[in-house]
Amino acid sequence: RESTGKLLEIYRNLIENLLAHSLFPGNTGSHMGERDLGTQPFDLLMEAWGLSNTDLVNTSPEQLTHKQVRRARSGRQLTLKMMMKINRTFNVAIWFRLNDDQKERFVEYGHRDLFSYAKGHDPGSADPNAGLAAEIRG
Repeated sequence: RESTGKLLEIYRNLIENLLAHSLFPGNTGSHMGERDLGTQPFDLLMEAWGLSNTDLVNTSPEQLTHKQVRRARSGRQLTLKMMMKINRTFNVAIWFRLNDDQKERFVEYGHRDLFSYAKGHDPGSADPNAGLAAEIRG
């Protein structure tokens, strides 16, 4: 019994050390609880433009899946590559809904506009396309 307790303690220490020393990128000690970061600006913009997850999946030139869109909207922390993929598809989905005059006024969104955890995100920035989105929604 004593040796089993010692082995269990050694195993726990080993796991804690692995997590604390970044051997598993993205899942390290203090960041472990930060994978789900709450509803993202992307979710609010999707609603503002009247877009559904299916609209993005059907529009995507990059084989975006429903699961990826759901994770992006719910606040699951994505890699930069996935944020960029979501960002490009979002801009394309909006572009297809605009007429020529509206396309002239449209300002493309950057990934820092869609995700609160993206480097350079400004939570106080106003949506430059708010009026255009309202125009599209009718």
